[in-house]
Amino acid sequence: MTFDDGARMDPGRVQVGGGGGGRGGKFALGGGAGGLIVLVLALLLGGDPGSLLGGLSSATDNPRVGTGAADTLANCETGADANRDVNCRVAFTAASLDSVWGQQLRAQTGTKYAQPGIMLFSGAVNTGCGNATSDVGPFYCPADTTGYFDTSFFQLLVDRFGSSAGPLAQEYVVAHEVGHHIQNQLGDIGRAQADPRGPASGAVRTELQADCYAGVWAHYADNQPSPDGGAPFLKPLTESDIRDALSAASAVGDDRIQKAATGRVNPEGWTHGSSQQRMKWFLTGYRTGQVRACDTYSARDLDNPPALQR
Repeated sequence: MTFDDGARMDPGRVQVGGGGGGRGGKFALGGGAGGLIVLVLALLLGGDPGSLLGGLSSATDNPRVGTGAADTLANCETGADANRDVNCRVAFTAASLDSVWGQQLRAQTGTKYAQPGIMLFSGAVNTGCGNATSDVGPFYCPADTTGYFDTSFFQLLVDRFGSSAGPLAQEYVVAHEVGHHIQNQLGDIGRAQADPRGPASGAVRTELQADCYAGVWAHYADNQPSPDGGAPFLKPLTESDIRDALSAASAVGDDRIQKAATGRVNPEGWTHGSSQQRMKWFLTGYRTGQVRACDTYSARDLDNPPALQR
């Protein structure tokens, strides 16, 4: 999914460096790619990946922030920049998400969209949910309503977990984290912590809903005008684009990660859902474009989203 070369945005939309202060008491959510390294280590060592992702407090006392990304956003002004540079791609994806959700959230739910913070960092970062290193992958912190991204993780997603390297695979990750922000605005995000693991847990339903919201964004991204009334940020999706997104969703399924890490699958330890579930819920959002189709909390069978059965 490529950006229109002439599309323009304010590079100041995305921050670079340290985030909200302190070791906040609220949990953070790893998402499309978030927490994979932590999750694999937890599975190998017998730990609780939910608690590891939730605390984010063991990163470092003196986080190293901003290196690697600080010199790039000043040049992120056009869609052509986003097509050549991964940091710019995150920034333009955020602008596209703002455009889509700024229209659709109010139209479909009556809730006015509030832009989340988007921060690029390298190494470690201080957030409203505590300190975190790049090892936790991209994540969303409800305490400071910000999504955090170290873009070097996208290559790790390809090298270690077999995801596609295509642009929409990366854009899906950003859209998933903003999906958690939509849950935060609609009052659903706390369900993940109340029921933190298992194949039908609140945690899994929360992550699958964020996948579905990423699909809702993809449904509108290539036809939603930019905020100034200009052309959409993104060119029309292709079949290859959708395969890229599905590849990323599949790569971060709990079953696939568990199998690679331990040689077996244990659904009782799931926190994000299976590869098939993640792909199916993304497709649910993409095919319907409807927030109501993403009600994972009411779904009796997470393997078969109702909207895909019609």
